[in-house]
Amino acid sequence: MNSTDLTALAIDTFGLSPAALAGIVGAALLVVLLVLLVSNRRSSRIRAELALEAARREAVADARLSELLKAQAEMHGRLAAMSDVFGKRQSELNQTISQRLDGMTHRIGATITEQTKSTHENLRHLQERLAVIDAAQNNIQSLAKDVVGLQAILSNKQTRGAFGQSRMETIVADGLPMGAYAFQSTLSNGMRPDCTIRMPNGSPPLVIDAKFPLEAWNAIRDAQTPEEKKAAGQNFRRDIEVHIRDIAAKYLIAGETQDMAFLFVPSESIFAEIHEHFEAIVQKAHRLRVVIVSPSLLMLSIQVIQAVLKDQRMREQAHLIQGEVLHLMEDLLRLDERTRKLQGHFLAAQKDVDMILTSADKLTKRGAKIEALEFQTGAATLPEDSQRSVESRTGLLKLRIVDEE
Repeated sequence: MNSTDLTALAIDTFGLSPAALAGIVGAALLVVLLVLLVSNRRSSRIRAELALEAARREAVADARLSELLKAQAEMHGRLAAMSDVFGKRQSELNQTISQRLDGMTHRIGATITEQTKSTHENLRHLQERLAVIDAAQNNIQSLAKDVVGLQAILSNKQTRGAFGQSRMETIVADGLPMGAYAFQSTLSNGMRPDCTIRMPNGSPPLVIDAKFPLEAWNAIRDAQTPEEKKAAGQNFRRDIEVHIRDIAAKYLIAGETQDMAFLFVPSESIFAEIHEHFEAIVQKAHRLRVVIVSPSLLMLSIQVIQAVLKDQRMREQAHLIQGEVLHLMEDLLRLDERTRKLQGHFLAAQKDVDMILTSADKLTKRGAKIEALEFQTGAATLPEDSQRSVESRTGLLKLRIVDEE
C-alpha cells in the first residue's frame, strides 16, 4: 500500500477532503519544526552556560595562581629582609665583642704594667736598703776599732743605757720601714720594752731589750788577780742571769708577744767574750727563750725580718693580682657562656629560616604544578560523566590550594 492508497483510505474513513488533509499534514510538520527549534535553542543555552562556567572557573584559577605568585614574591622579599637584618645584627655583635675584648686587653695590659712598675720600684728601694746596710756594715767594722773609747763612754750606767738604746734604735730604724717597729711601747702588764718589732702574718711582735749589765763586765776587765777575776765573773754571771729572768718574766707574754726575746749587747767584743767564757749563761738564756745578740746579729735579724715583710707584701700584691685574674677569668667565662647562648639563638633562627625556605620551595613547586595544569575550554562537548569528573577534580584542586595556604 502506497501513499496514494493511504490518502484515499483516510479520505474514505474520516470523510476529509484532500485540502483538509493537506492542512493537517502541514500543521503536523509545523509542530515538529517548532519542537526541533526549541530543542536547538535549549542546547545552545546549555552550551553557553557551560562555556561561561568554564570561563569563570578558569578566571578563578588564574586569580588564585596570581595570588600564590604574589605571596611567593612577598615571602622572598621578607626572607631577604630577614637575611639583611640577621647579617647586620651579627656584624654589630661581632663588633661589640671585639670592642669589649680590646678594652679588657687594654685594662689587663695597664694593670700588668702598673704592677711591673711597682715591682721595679720595690726592687729599687731594696737595692737602696742593701746599700744602706753595706754602709752600716762598714760603719760597724770601723766602730770595732774604737772599743777602748767605747768603754770610756759606757763607764756611766745612764750613759751606757742611752748609748745601747740609741745604737739599737739606729739599727732598727735603718733596717725596717716606719710602722714596722715601736720604741718604749706599753704591754698589757704595764711593762715598756725598749723596742717591739711587728712580725708578718699577724704574728705577735718581737721584744728587744737594750739594758746590759756593763758594770759587772767592766769589773772583770779591771780585775788584776785571779781571785778578783773569779769574783767579778761570779757577779757578772749573777747579774746577767737576773736580767735574763727579768726579760723572760716581763716581756714574754703568751699571745701578746713572741715566745722569744732579744737581749742586745752593744759591743761585738763583749758578745764574743760572753760566748767564749760564759757558755752556761748563753745556754740558760736559750732555755728561757732569750737570745743574746750583737749589733751585727741584730742587723742580720732585722734584714731577715725585712725580707720576710717584703715577701709578705709581695704575696699580698700577688694575691691581689691573682684575685683580679680570677675576676677576669670569671668575666671571660661569663662572656663565653653568653656567646654560646647567642650562638644557640642564631642556630635556632637559622633553623627557622631553613624551614621557611623549605615551605617557600614547596609553595614554588605547588605553583609550578598549578601553572602546568591545562584547563579544557571545550567541556560542553564532553559527556555528563566527564563534566562531573572535571568538576570534582577542580574542587579537589581548590581544597589543596586552601590546605597549602
